[in-house]
Amino acid sequence: MIPAKFAPALFSLILSGLMSLMVSGIATFRATGFSPDFAGLWASAWLTAWLFAFPAVMLVSPLARRMVGALVAKP
Repeated sequence: MIPAKFAPALFSLILSGLMSLMVSGIATFRATGFSPDFAGLWASAWLTAWLFAFPAVMLVSPLARRMVGALVAKP
């Protein structure tokens, strides 16, 4: 098992990977349709997007948590 201290980084890695996979797939489809080279274009777009998404999630998630904390009722 992975030590718990790595949970935030692992969460960011998984979240950014899944979100960039979906968004790049939609954007690639909108730009090219189901072309013969769709899978290669999607994979290339996804890896590029993930390269930027992972550090962005690492930087922005603390801010998002604070914003959510300010918007929800305290228990």
